[in-house]
Amino acid sequence: MSSPARNLTLPGDPPGGRRAVTVWSIGVGVYFVAVIFRTSLGVAGLDAADRFHVNASALSTFSILQLLVYAGMQIPVGLLVDRLGTKKVLSLGAVLFTAGQLGFAFSPSYGTALASRALLGCGDAMTFISVLRLGTRWFPARRGPLVAQLAGLVGMAGNLVSTLVLARLLHGLGWTPAFAGSAFAGVVVLVLTLLFLKDHPEGFEPEPSRHQGAAYVRRQITAAWREPGTRLGMWVHFTTQFPAMVFLLLWGLPFLVQAQGLSRASAGELLTLVVLSNMVIGLVYGQIVARHHAARLPLALGTVGATALVWAATLLYPGAHAPMWLLVVLCAVLGACGPASMLGFDFARPANPPERQGTASGITNMGGFVASMTTLFAVGVLLDVTGDDYDVAFSAVFVLQALGVSQILRLRARAARRERERLVASRVETLHVPAA
Repeated sequence: MSSPARNLTLPGDPPGGRRAVTVWSIGVGVYFVAVIFRTSLGVAGLDAADRFHVNASALSTFSILQLLVYAGMQIPVGLLVDRLGTKKVLSLGAVLFTAGQLGFAFSPSYGTALASRALLGCGDAMTFISVLRLGTRWFPARRGPLVAQLAGLVGMAGNLVSTLVLARLLHGLGWTPAFAGSAFAGVVVLVLTLLFLKDHPEGFEPEPSRHQGAAYVRRQITAAWREPGTRLGMWVHFTTQFPAMVFLLLWGLPFLVQAQGLSRASAGELLTLVVLSNMVIGLVYGQIVARHHAARLPLALGTVGATALVWAATLLYPGAHAPMWLLVVLCAVLGACGPASMLGFDFARPANPPERQGTASGITNMGGFVASMTTLFAVGVLLDVTGDDYDVAFSAVFVLQALGVSQILRLRARAARRERERLVASRVETLHVPAA
């Protein structure tokens, strides 16, 4: 039996429907392509090391710079989405990440390749927050958790394309044709965005902003940060996302090939398992949270605990290599990290009004990418210092998990209390809305 709260329609709630699905699908298509480009280095890490003649630390700089730009852009992008709308920001993002992918294809040196990945990261940073904002503008609030998880699922489908398709193109056609050819997908989604995407349904236009300049920026950021739900969402994202991100973005393939003695084909299959597991678990988490809002924190903490346990078992397994069954379990559990990180937005979303959703989402999204960037750097440095000892290098995962869990436990009570206050206020507002 459905609870009244779940069926409650709030004032100004958009209706959803087929038109919403169509428009949202275009925005998600832009995010899908951005993820393909973002994760393309994950299947090309060893090739990049040979092409540019770099060591582990220099190789990790590709992903670190990309994530540094991505993380640094989150709050500015959130503000831009709140001010300019989704269509303009998504269009600019598509232009930038397509240019970055093309630049990476033709880069003659390590320096130009770094600049191209930074440009790609800048464009990529504009996609996910825009898609989240698009979902809140086109779908009822009660659909929020499921819509967000579906967006994450589509992003992982982009990772799957990178793992399966781009990897084959890379080894079949070579570096330049593979990366340059993939850039055409960016042109396609840019055209679709310009022609068909709309920021909101007719009759649901947001109120025009009365504030301009630095004062507006400070108010938006300060107000979003003061909400315990925003900070809790950021730390949930920080703690849950990075183990899988680091594995898929760069260090998974080298770990499986160099440390575990697998062939590239077998390693690619395990990376694919991470993506497939993510897609299945994302659907499950979305349905659970849509029906049982209180399950958010247990799911997030349970994912962190399972990830720490399976990583510890893999790294501490006696002998030169962990058995295949354990590596399969590791990759299946890592698949839960992406869906768990999406739960962070389910804490930030109800904590902030519509006109602040982009800024709050930017703060939340920054968490996981800061953690990923830190871990990518730490693993690269530890590999160089220890002579490619992956057991020591991946111990950095546990340090960041411990930090994140401590902050989640510190903020959870305040966030829950504040969310109850906002829910009561919204119910009172609904009951007092006059009939049209």
